[in-house]
Amino acid sequence: MAQQAVTRYSRVAIFFHWLTVLLVILAFILGPGGSEERIYAAANDVRRHLHETLGITIFFLSFLRLAWRWQDTQPALPLLPPLMERGARLVQYLLYLLLFITPLSAIAGAWLQGHALEFVFGISIGPWIAPSHELGIRIADVHEFLGDTIIWVAGFHAMAAIFHHFIRGDEILVSMLPRWFSTWLKGKA
Repeated sequence: MAQQAVTRYSRVAIFFHWLTVLLVILAFILGPGGSEERIYAAANDVRRHLHETLGITIFFLSFLRLAWRWQDTQPALPLLPPLMERGARLVQYLLYLLLFITPLSAIAGAWLQGHALEFVFGISIGPWIAPSHELGIRIADVHEFLGDTIIWVAGFHAMAAIFHHFIRGDEILVSMLPRWFSTWLKGKA
């Protein structure tokens, strides 16, 4: 008996994808941003602690996502023009890269400025590297840029999936949606 081709991502892959989306959006919204004095002001402690907790969660979740992806069966997606295929792969690799280097830049920036990472529930880590305040400020600026970049790239990724669904009429978007939502969406088309 011939095996049927997989047309959807697994439930675990879908869960990891949408949990990452949610956590990245929340981390972006809760990012205190601005000067060192503003970020580390007592009035921003709760917001910063939540942001740092979300960031480190995203970092470790990204390892789990990659481990799952390497062993999971990928769906057979429609053939795409070569430029679209390369663009899709580039955006995927860029998103994974950003999921790792954005939190790492936050850790490096904070520790170089002499600040510990402070998470919810009173957990604190570091600084584990020698301070270099000016370098820490520059890396913190890079972190802010990377945070903006991940939102733009993820937004482009989402728009491409919507384009595939509504313009190209293929199953790329549906393959990453929870089954209940894709059923509802197909009913609306």
